[in-house]
Amino acid sequence: MMYRTVGFGTRSRNLKPWMIAVLIVLSLTVVAVTIGLLVHFLVFDQKKEYYHGSFKILDPQINNNFGQSNTYQLKDLRETTENLVDEIFIDSAWKKNYIKNQVVRLTPEEDGVKVDVIMVFQFPSTEQRAVREKKIQSILNQKIRNLRALPINASSVQVNAMSSSTGELTVQASCGKRVVPLNVNRIASGVIAPKAAWPWQASLQYDNIHQCGATLISNTWLVTAAHCFQKYKNPHQWTVSFGTKINPPLMKRNVRRFIIHEKYRSAAREYDIAVVQVSSRVTFSDDIRQICLPEASASFQPNLTVHITGFGALYYGGESQNDLREARVKIISDDVCKQPQVYGNDIKPGMFCAGYMEGIYDACRGDSGGPLVTRDLKDTWYLIGIVSWGDNCGQKDKPGVYTQVTYYRNWIASKTGI
Repeated sequence: MMYRTVGFGTRSRNLKPWMIAVLIVLSLTVVAVTIGLLVHFLVFDQKKEYYHGSFKILDPQINNNFGQSNTYQLKDLRETTENLVDEIFIDSAWKKNYIKNQVVRLTPEEDGVKVDVIMVFQFPSTEQRAVREKKIQSILNQKIRNLRALPINASSVQVNAMSSSTGELTVQASCGKRVVPLNVNRIASGVIAPKAAWPWQASLQYDNIHQCGATLISNTWLVTAAHCFQKYKNPHQWTVSFGTKINPPLMKRNVRRFIIHEKYRSAAREYDIAVVQVSSRVTFSDDIRQICLPEASASFQPNLTVHITGFGALYYGGESQNDLREARVKIISDDVCKQPQVYGNDIKPGMFCAGYMEGIYDACRGDSGGPLVTRDLKDTWYLIGIVSWGDNCGQKDKPGVYTQVTYYRNWIASKTGI
């Protein structure tokens, strides 16, 4: 028995070359479109899914030493946990679906700390969310049982699917995260900040005129400098705007009240810190987010690179700017800053210097109350300084002086609960 070959058959001999070429092109087009549709639906049409996970780290020492100087700083514990969850899913069968995780809460309990984490995945459909929820919990349980990095109670692991809107808002509300890559140079003589680059920056305005900067630390509270309220003390005439432009503002809120440190006296410049409560909650987005606050026990070493932002003047005696500007500076040691030719005995506890001894890059008039920030290895940003005072702007041997946030961390907590 003979088998017929697959082909056009005997009639193909009668087709003209141009007809064969057209058929080949059509065939290739159909194949290309089919592949394109498959790629679109299998890759590009995948949807983000959010899952809330919780588990307990069993170590009484963590709870006993919360807020004190110890090896389990909250920041370190958060980083360790996020790295751990990353490793668990990157080493699993779902590594192609896993995107990231973010620890959103650490809660002290009697025998350790409860961790709440949001895990983000990407799948082509949402039809099997209940099945995936159980699978994620199973993967966490299985991997955690073999861990030695942290003493986690595997039986405490819980996973629940979240709606996309709730998951996205929860991640956005987590402190210290930004969506814009870092690329900064200076404020004075400055570079305009990209949109959404510093989402915690705010403008404090009296009668709609910019007076000071401020930093968002929750959806209702900001931190700023006490001296911003020396002249104008009626909170109802103050407003807060958000975004990288003063006009038009991205969002605006009325001020409900401000609390100035009880020991603040303008002549001495000490205790230059205040907190501001807005009248209605701020809506978080990629452009508006809260920054993290460091623990009171945290320390930041001289020569550390930090960043300042503000709407202040570009030179001494100049006017505030409509566009937010940014600068990269370095922390200067107290030994240097207290030298007679610098600031001598004017540097008190709760203050520190940052900038460059040769000048140029510095905060200036209108930047007061604004943030000095740094980031950790997980690209989470922390507020460590508040623009306070300085001689002139960007002058040699006269760097900026900042209120030290860690020194007043417990005071902030006592007034805001944060």
